[in-house]
Amino acid sequence: MQACDLAFLTLLLKRRTGIALNPHKTSQIATRLAPVARRFGFRNVDELLRELPQGRESMLAPVIEAMTTNDTWFFRDRAPFEQFREIILADLMSRRTRSKKLRIWCAAASTGQEAYTLAMILHEAGLAADGWEIELLATDISGECIARAKEGLYTSFEIQRGLGIKRLITHFTQENGGWRIGEHLRRMVKFRTFNLLDDYGWLDEVDVIFCRNVLLYFEQRTKMQMLDRLSDILAPDGYLVVGAAELPHEVSRAFERLPETRGLYIRSETEERYAAML
Repeated sequence: MQACDLAFLTLLLKRRTGIALNPHKTSQIATRLAPVARRFGFRNVDELLRELPQGRESMLAPVIEAMTTNDTWFFRDRAPFEQFREIILADLMSRRTRSKKLRIWCAAASTGQEAYTLAMILHEAGLAADGWEIELLATDISGECIARAKEGLYTSFEIQRGLGIKRLITHFTQENGGWRIGEHLRRMVKFRTFNLLDDYGWLDEVDVIFCRNVLLYFEQRTKMQMLDRLSDILAPDGYLVVGAAELPHEVSRAFERLPETRGLYIRSETEERYAAML
């Protein structure tokens, strides 16, 4: 791969997605772009990269999608979902007893497993049956991922990654060699294609934001800008959930980590309100 071609790819990803690509990981780049090269009739990835500066949008979009990380599974890492059930839901249910409304945003939702995991927890908590109005929004930059998430059809391999037999029987039906998520959960989630670098004006205030393992791929300035945006749309007593290795409080003054938790943050100005919780 030519340095100039990798430089253009790096710039393209940074401008369109905020991702800071490591151009030295040529093997990973080649693996991800090989299917795109074949799709457009190129003999190899080098030919694809040489053509990118003159490429049509129809070519650029698949390249960008191929270079984004979409690996996910049901109940991934467990701890965030235990905290969602035991800390976040418990607290917000007590604070929202009058309105009985919750708005949750699952950003970078990939193929939907994280959003459907949250839907399972909410369903099992019986909020809808108790008259609660739940809005669960899931977004991702990849149109292909969002299309798969809406379809809700998963392979046996995807099902086996984190999902127990009891929930499989309760929430899925077998179909065409795979497993279809139940309609009762699909109705709970609204999926939409969205780039986290774009304007957030269409989003109303939300109570919980799941934005896990996203900040890892951004440069410092982009992280700061994104955290400020997330803070602006998060309810004053809301929660931000990030990956365990992500440390928003070291990047932005907008958030503080909730003590004794893993990847769970609140807005800085509300830190004292939670002191009595733990």
